[in-house]
Amino acid sequence: MPKSIADLEAERARLIAGMAALEDLRPGCVTGIVRRCGKPACHCAKPGDPGHGPTLRLTYKAGGKTISEALPSPAAIRKAEREIGEFRKYQQISRDFVAVNEKICRMRPLPDAPSAQEKKRRMPSSRRWPAK
Repeated sequence: MPKSIADLEAERARLIAGMAALEDLRPGCVTGIVRRCGKPACHCAKPGDPGHGPTLRLTYKAGGKTISEALPSPAAIRKAEREIGEFRKYQQISRDFVAVNEKICRMRPLPDAPSAQEKKRRMPSSRRWPAK
């Protein structure tokens, strides 16, 4: 059963309130990086050794480039994960907001009378343009 425009507008208002309630947010993901230090005497230089790490880092895109920031402490990791979680909520609210607005646009009736601009619309010319 399709919802009424009033129901959809109320849902849109709820989504706007949900967006206003979002806390600090940022895109990206927390990734674990395993690396080799490059010192020939280190254990990571031996064949089959997994290397150093994993070191947790925040990775995101900015200006078309991938940026990776170190997360030095468990508190920094928790903060980044919380901010990324809020960003995921923002993305979902944004998708839902657009979907509700599309439904409203489809359901909203057309105006009955043509506007002044529509009345002034010129008819296409029947004259042909000269060939170049």
